[in-house]
Amino acid sequence: MANIKLDFKESKLMSEEILEHSGVVEEINEELHEEKDDENEFLGWLELPTKYNKKEFNRIKKAAKKIAKESDILIVIGIGGSYLGARAVIEALHSSFSQMKDEKPHIIFVGNNLSPDYVNDVIEVLQGKDFSINVISKSGTTTEPAIAFRIFREILEGKYGIKEARKRIYVTTDKKKGALKQLADSEGYEQFVIPDDVGGRYSVLTAVGLLPIAASGLNIDKLMEGARIAEDRYADTSLEYNQCYQYAVARNLLYERDKSVEMLVSYNPRMHYFIEWWKQLFGESEGKDGKGLFPAGAEFTTDLHSLGQYIQEGRKILFETVIDIENSNTDITINMDEDNLDNLNYLYGKKLSYVNKMAMQGTIKAHSEGDVPNIVIHVNRLNEETMGELIYFFEKACAM
Repeated sequence: MANIKLDFKESKLMSEEILEHSGVVEEINEELHEEKDDENEFLGWLELPTKYNKKEFNRIKKAAKKIAKESDILIVIGIGGSYLGARAVIEALHSSFSQMKDEKPHIIFVGNNLSPDYVNDVIEVLQGKDFSINVISKSGTTTEPAIAFRIFREILEGKYGIKEARKRIYVTTDKKKGALKQLADSEGYEQFVIPDDVGGRYSVLTAVGLLPIAASGLNIDKLMEGARIAEDRYADTSLEYNQCYQYAVARNLLYERDKSVEMLVSYNPRMHYFIEWWKQLFGESEGKDGKGLFPAGAEFTTDLHSLGQYIQEGRKILFETVIDIENSNTDITINMDEDNLDNLNYLYGKKLSYVNKMAMQGTIKAHSEGDVPNIVIHVNRLNEETMGELIYFFEKACAM
């Protein structure tokens, strides 16, 4: 059974309209795969789930075990594609309050802003803790991560001494050139490669994302297996059977109908950074030459109490893509209250997941009737395999 299924019932689009674009989709698909071996096209991610470097993959798992054994905290230094993918997967699959649990190591992301308050908050958390650093940068000269690496490298060396600190720094960078590569070579840091043919926003399934994800305790074999399943499934050139390409066509059709903003919506707050990753993927890819959908995000039901009015009755420039996590990993039953002052006893015996689902279905219906088309992506449940599948789904849809 597929872990991801598309639903266009509330999209204001007919399946015939989508399938009319079969010819152009086949042409673009052929072009994508013909150019995949050209490093200048940055299409190395297309076959990454099946052709990734197995030797480096095993080194990643070995390094992750070492980090977990000797560190309470892993400081991950990077910005944009150098941190969003890893953070998306880690926060989707760990407890919302993992930082309050005795989980080792806790992953803290820095180098994605220039706030002294944030940096000092991290420094405070490090007091009395063992930690390691994973710095991720193609060049090593991007301002935010370069400054962060200076600061936290100094703290690491002050705590452990230069020799021991070298064993706690893991560098993910270019395989041949750049300031960070030069420093890593001279200091003897363990190194992992950002492939030349994979752009930053597509790099989550390389060492860029895999080392932090593995260090957090997640199973990167399953993550890659999910991506492999997606690679196989979305290689189908037939638009009738390729839902990834159907989504791409649907977005384009809505864009042509003056729906200039796509809002990715989740009803699970753990998906916050997945939405942020998605925004970069599509924003950097499409926002060129005065064109492109504006990628926005919302977390319902929370944002219904702030954005709901605008979505329902504001300018009709929006459509929504809703990620429906069909099965929650945990649940809670609503009990009877004798006073019933909130008049909610009609929900007695219902699961909270059921109430969330009803809220989603009602919102989709209301927004669609208010001329806000909704595309729904049904995802079986949140785990490593489905996250791998979802990542590849959006990457290939974006390329199309």
